[in-house]
Amino acid sequence: MNGNSIYNKTFNFAIRVIKLYKFLCDNHKEYTISKQLLRCGTSIGANVNEAISAQSKKDFISKMAIANKEARETKYWIELLTKTEYLNKNKTHVSSLQNEIEEIIKILTSIVKTSQKNLQKEQNAK
Repeated sequence: MNGNSIYNKTFNFAIRVIKLYKFLCDNHKEYTISKQLLRCGTSIGANVNEAISAQSKKDFISKMAIANKEARETKYWIELLTKTEYLNKNKTHVSSLQNEIEEIIKILTSIVKTSQKNLQKEQNAK
């Protein structure tokens, strides 16, 4: 999937989430919130991957919308872990993780909105 930038971005983000999960478990013995983060943070890319091979345009939009929801949930857990001081907000890797999830959310939101508009135009043209 080298040519698909959102796929690559979400795949690489999932790798970072897995490493963060390991860090939280090993260094902070935090298992509950980190498991939530692991589930939603890795499912973003999984849903993007499903969208790429969607059976229809509606299916594509649905999968991308789910990916977007998972990204927003991921952002929530990162913010919660930061506010509860499991993560240090001033560390570069936490800041870049927050910036990365914000970028993913913006891209996915744009993909969903554009795809919905294009589908609506196609349906109106029929």
